[in-house]
Amino acid sequence: MRIPAALVVAASAIAVVALTVPVANAAAVPQVQITRAQYDSPGADTRSAASLNAEYIQLTNTTKAPISLKGWTLRDNAAHVYSFGAFTLPARTRIIVHTGPGTSTALHRYWQSRAYIWNNDRDTASLRNAAGRPVDSCVWVRPGNGFSLC
Repeated sequence: MRIPAALVVAASAIAVVALTVPVANAAAVPQVQITRAQYDSPGADTRSAASLNAEYIQLTNTTKAPISLKGWTLRDNAAHVYSFGAFTLPARTRIIVHTGPGTSTALHRYWQSRAYIWNNDRDTASLRNAAGRPVDSCVWVRPGNGFSLC
């Protein structure tokens, strides 16, 4: 049986289109995302615990399952590094990593720094997994509102 040339060309075009349509990649969206950077604590920078802890990074587990953050790190451009100990981020939950001193809870982690971490004019918050691979980042450059939604 002979197939008409026009039909072969049409079928070939459909096959090419089918091959070039992008496929959604579940790995493209980080399971844990940096969703907010409060890089400039409100008010005067007094280095008090309250002022230091008003500077923070918010992380969100975007999945329906808890994720262990044991060995994960959060860092800035100047190589200040916060390391998560044995900690599991519950499903669909946000946590805050505060710059200053405090006692960590299920929703609030504390860097224990006595100085500000995040630069107000420009910086990058980078989240890495236990293998040291980048998971997510948030960049701000010369913003004026003290925070960045990532």
